[in-house]
Amino acid sequence: MSGCTAVLGVKTTVVSTAELASHLKDWRIFDCRHDLAKPELGEHQYREAHIPGALFAHLDRDLSAPKTGKNGRHPLPDANTFGSWLGRQGLTRSDQVVCYDAANGSMAARLWWMLRWAGHDAVAVLDGGFAKWMKEQRAITAEMPNFAPTNFDIAPRIDMVLDADSILQQNRLLIDARAPARYRGETEPIDPVAGRIRGALNRLFKPAPELRQEFDSALAGREPEQVVNYCGSGVAACHNLLAMEIAGLRGAKLYPGSWSEWIADPARPREKG
Repeated sequence: MSGCTAVLGVKTTVVSTAELASHLKDWRIFDCRHDLAKPELGEHQYREAHIPGALFAHLDRDLSAPKTGKNGRHPLPDANTFGSWLGRQGLTRSDQVVCYDAANGSMAARLWWMLRWAGHDAVAVLDGGFAKWMKEQRAITAEMPNFAPTNFDIAPRIDMVLDADSILQQNRLLIDARAPARYRGETEPIDPVAGRIRGALNRLFKPAPELRQEFDSALAGREPEQVVNYCGSGVAACHNLLAMEIAGLRGAKLYPGSWSEWIADPARPREKG
């Protein structure tokens, strides 16, 4: 992956392992490793070894709100609740943040997107994640860092999010980030109903050189502001949003509830095939 965007030295999309290695003492780092089938595995792996200076961000506990049965598997937390969590991590507005996961960035992109939603643009995803870091035999530790709490001044960008009612009422291009078989409704290993939101297109993350051409084809003349990304629970869709940023297509929305929330209401239109 390539395409790191920098504005006055601020990293806003992806950073390389070499860049991060040279900034371990002055960048803030979050380990976002997570296994949907084994929710505690990521934190266990973090405690065994992580990039020096990294704190752990648990997808279920830290980056999601409580589930109600109607708001999806990884509901977006209240903005102030998320801001309080950022403050407990000692984050400040001047910090450059780097998020990483086990490899491809699909989990790390959730925190990347949430920080931007909170009004913090200086955040990037580590290209290649922990797997590449280890392959290059870079420094790791089991030591837990300690940062003094702050009062993180959150400035949520409500225009980055659409809910189910808005999707039903507006003419938007929906992009589904799930695997093709799940998109077609041929299999559904996680949610109780198979299929997709009616009219959605399917797209998976690909290398940077292909991104702009692929998205231009999918958008078919639409502006990126007319695009809504979703997946099973609002996590992998953030990876598509990162891809669009790398491709220079800014302003797309996230449907945080995604398919797992959509199917909670049988009246919402769905399709297969």
